[in-house]
Amino acid sequence: MGESEFLAQAEATLDAIEAALDRLNDDNMIDVECSRSGNVLEIEFIDNGSKIIVNSQAAMQELWVASRSGGYHYKQVDGKWINGRDNTELFTALSEMVTAQGGSPVVLTDG
Repeated sequence: MGESEFLAQAEATLDAIEAALDRLNDDNMIDVECSRSGNVLEIEFIDNGSKIIVNSQAAMQELWVASRSGGYHYKQVDGKWINGRDNTELFTALSEMVTAQGGSPVVLTDG
């Protein structure tokens, strides 16, 4: 995959994460505030001040996630972002991280 293709896919994924969290916030499912600065998406949980950071690393062609539970790297495999350590899919893992840090069960999808 070329750099421009990676950047387009990473941007679309960050947009999808932000949109999903904004919908959950609007539906009062979870109290979060998302902010973007370039290739970095910061998700702040208003109730406890904790954060999850998702950013793209073009040189590695990965999305990196930092949360209370740790740091994770995701690469594109068959059209999905997969963690190289445990083969979890990004949106599944983010659902668990957001649930743990936000205190309400949520399911994030890329659609």
